[in-house]
Amino acid sequence: MPRFAHRFEVDHPVGEAFAWHARPGAFGRLTPPWESVRVLRAPVGLQPGTRVQLEIRKGPVPLKWELEHTAYEEGRFFVDEQVRGPFARWRHEHRFEPLGPDRCRVEDIVEWGAPLEPFGDTFTESFITRSLERLFAFRARRTNHDLELHRRYGPGEGRVVAVNGSTGLIGTALCDLLTSGGYRVLRVTRALREGPEWVHWDPHGEGISTEARSALEGLFGVVNLAGEPISGVRWTSAKKEAILRSREEGTLLLCRVLAELERPPEVLVSASAIGYYGDRGEERLSESSEGGEGFLAEVSRRWERATHAARAIGIRTVHLRSSMVLSPGGGALEVLLIPFRMGAGGRLGSGRQYISWIDLDDETGLILHALRNEKVRGALNGVAPAPLPNAAFADVLGRVLGRPTLVPMPALAIRAGLGEMGKELLLFGQRAHPDRALETGYRFRYPDLESSLRHQLGRDEGGETTDDGGPR
Repeated sequence: MPRFAHRFEVDHPVGEAFAWHARPGAFGRLTPPWESVRVLRAPVGLQPGTRVQLEIRKGPVPLKWELEHTAYEEGRFFVDEQVRGPFARWRHEHRFEPLGPDRCRVEDIVEWGAPLEPFGDTFTESFITRSLERLFAFRARRTNHDLELHRRYGPGEGRVVAVNGSTGLIGTALCDLLTSGGYRVLRVTRALREGPEWVHWDPHGEGISTEARSALEGLFGVVNLAGEPISGVRWTSAKKEAILRSREEGTLLLCRVLAELERPPEVLVSASAIGYYGDRGEERLSESSEGGEGFLAEVSRRWERATHAARAIGIRTVHLRSSMVLSPGGGALEVLLIPFRMGAGGRLGSGRQYISWIDLDDETGLILHALRNEKVRGALNGVAPAPLPNAAFADVLGRVLGRPTLVPMPALAIRAGLGEMGKELLLFGQRAHPDRALETGYRFRYPDLESSLRHQLGRDEGGETTDDGGPR
């Protein structure tokens, strides 16, 4: 029976590493972003009998996979085994070994039986081994990163954070990061969901119920990420109205409610965008730079002004001016990967316009930084410290994917096909820098584009091999 083993060390006590794995968000944090995985039922704890249900999509075929925890000893190990799924057998043992008071080793041992039909031809032993190498190299990086991040900002136990926009790309990753750090998260949503972690509101109708208002009393912080998607379709007049209304009216209502609470939150992190600066060529942009022109610049200004009620009563308010957030699980990178993987990628327009970007791990890390660092207030550029021209961005993405980047898209074609949306999102440039983040002590995990793309796409496995064939 094939066997795979992977070991790595962390500079944290064994109890701390084990506790991180046992918290609700850890499963999401350990799921690689390049895999199309949907959690149908999330695990609650690691004790025997706990189950997780997944849907994994490989091409057009969705794979249903159900796992159950079958053995557990606190601080030492836990085991999950396949109940039903594509394998004849699957057993994954997680071991934790102390290496002193402040260091430990984490070991994963996976044993599996040959995949069942009709997946056997696709999931060969060599394919599974390569996939496991990528997976566990990623899990080691993510575990080390998250443990270090939570140590730097302190424990989350006893702190409650409400997240509006919790089901989007950034919101989902943020909720996983926070809950894996011990925070309790309230997910504010327009959809009717059952459970104590969900708070229902209707920003364009009935507003927030009395019950929901009560749930928001005494929070540590609120993160406001909700808004109508801006990409994917041409900006008709109706679409532009929906984009503006979702951001301005939703933020106005949320901030009025927060201002009326008897025990308002200490901090509000409210989304904005580097579209605030308009099209600025090669000008270096910091948080103190003036706003620019264009539809997104106007939306961002009104979005930030909509937090006035919260600021007026003394809630520390941060306007997170986000850039392109890199993850293959959504956003611009997910769209770009399609032509680039086919060798049909290249620069957009002249290729000289600057792209500001940020790794999804740094985006969520920066939100945690804004929540916990009292020096952070006002505008905060959510950008990595290395913006680069569009043509250079295309070259790096092609190099990471091992594909040529020889197929440019002329500006005329972008304007004709995508209209105002294409012009502002693809041809406008902002050379934004994270001055405030660096001044207040944030440490970027992925400060350059290539390291971010290799992390997000699983293209940086590395490491020595063990006797079992896995990276050490």
